[in-house]
Amino acid sequence: MNSAYSTEIMKRLETKVDRMLRQLGSKSPHFAGADGKYDDMGTDWWTTGFWPGILWIMYDMTGKEHYKEAAWHWDITLAQWFPKLSEEFHHDVGFQFLSTAVIKHKITGDKDGFRRGIEAANFLASRFNPVGNFIRAWNGDKYGWVIIDCMMNISLLFWASEVTKDPRYKHIAVKHAETTMKYGIREDGSSNHILSFDPETGEYIEAFGGQGLAPDSTWSRGNSWALHGFANTYRHTGDVRFLNTAKRIAHYFIAALPEDHVPYWDFRLESLEGMSRDSSAAAIAASGLLELADAVPAGEKQLYAGAAKRILKSLTDNYATWDQPEHEAILLHGTGSGTTNIDVSLIYGDYYYVEAIAKLNGWKHRIY
Repeated sequence: MNSAYSTEIMKRLETKVDRMLRQLGSKSPHFAGADGKYDDMGTDWWTTGFWPGILWIMYDMTGKEHYKEAAWHWDITLAQWFPKLSEEFHHDVGFQFLSTAVIKHKITGDKDGFRRGIEAANFLASRFNPVGNFIRAWNGDKYGWVIIDCMMNISLLFWASEVTKDPRYKHIAVKHAETTMKYGIREDGSSNHILSFDPETGEYIEAFGGQGLAPDSTWSRGNSWALHGFANTYRHTGDVRFLNTAKRIAHYFIAALPEDHVPYWDFRLESLEGMSRDSSAAAIAASGLLELADAVPAGEKQLYAGAAKRILKSLTDNYATWDQPEHEAILLHGTGSGTTNIDVSLIYGDYYYVEAIAKLNGWKHRIY
């Protein structure tokens, strides 16, 4: 994938996202099934930030006002849930507010975006367990549960430290990353999805398979969250432990890919017959690999950038909906887990595909 090709993809995305604007209207999308129509989730749902995130990137890359106008209200809409916190928000406020309030502030300087981003960071920090050094994932009675996805959400805390000059946010993020590194990443670079700790003592109990096949398997999207998340953590901290962890995960991910560079939904399936791919895992990993390529010495860059470009070329040529104008998503063949949302389009797959293509075209306003 050369620069001319990536520039051409950016132009195709502009046409596609303009069409999505007309098709989606006010919807808050999560997945699109065989009919190609995105659903409409409540605005407290964890994926709410990804569609406006696409719009903000498109505005940043093109300067076209209609993207900004369509994206502008989303952090305002999300912030309505803060006074009603009981079950609406959890650790995924990172996904929700990084790609709405934080990017709005980064690009436009909007003070209300800043305020909402800090409010979300305060909420995320409040979920930190200081005995176990982890951020609690879900609500309900899962007080000691941690999931690999949160490695992406802690970028909200790094941003908060950067803009407020208060290191406490960063300290929490680093402690959570250290805990995830110790218990969530195996020696070979594979990863666990869910970790369980005793919330009173902080003692590690066990790992669950979660959305993966089994406790000892590797859910491919979880592995991509880890790859991207540890690369981000290194960028924010300069701590080589996190860089080496991101490398180890990347090596596992790249080695486990099938011939077309788009993973099956789990890397340790007993048989691939009838198993579905996960284009969202591929897109997330590609963006993370580009982040990693920016972090390593010149002699190592091609290892990670080359893998990212191979993944993106396969997604572009084999998984995208360029010739299906009625389809509301960008990528096909995503998988939520082995039991839900199988072979669908996923809005976070679309987002990270756009993010990765934007990086290839020089995008600098990193939010993760």
